[in-house]
Amino acid sequence: MPRLVRLICPAVLAAFLAAAGAVPAMAQTDDCDSVVTQADINACADRDYEDADQALNATYKATVAIMKEYDIASATPQNGALARLKAAQRAWVTFRDAACEAEGFIYRGGSVEAAVVANCMTRLTQARTEDLMLLEDRN
Repeated sequence: MPRLVRLICPAVLAAFLAAAGAVPAMAQTDDCDSVVTQADINACADRDYEDADQALNATYKATVAIMKEYDIASATPQNGALARLKAAQRAWVTFRDAACEAEGFIYRGGSVEAAVVANCMTRLTQARTEDLMLLEDRN
């Protein structure tokens, strides 16, 4: 069976069964503690990552402002805190994406792969947010 068909058929079947009332649909529920299907688990994992990413973006924005202030206040030609933060963040994103792809690789093509990758992205994103918060606390 072609890979595309193997990927699409389960999703189409799940949607059909949910529409027919045979399987309860998640329907935008906030209750990710009681999910049953892999599709719902994947959706909850994606939502957790989106929440973690939003928190990271807000923290990063605040850290950028601190680094800008530091650069402005620096009387030495060695300022560059903002440039270093941006370089570190770009490198971290590359690391996170590669690390999570590797973590999910053993499940390549399986229905759980998406949840494994999303959970990894959430975990590493939350850790990065904590790291940036520590940086903010030092200033």
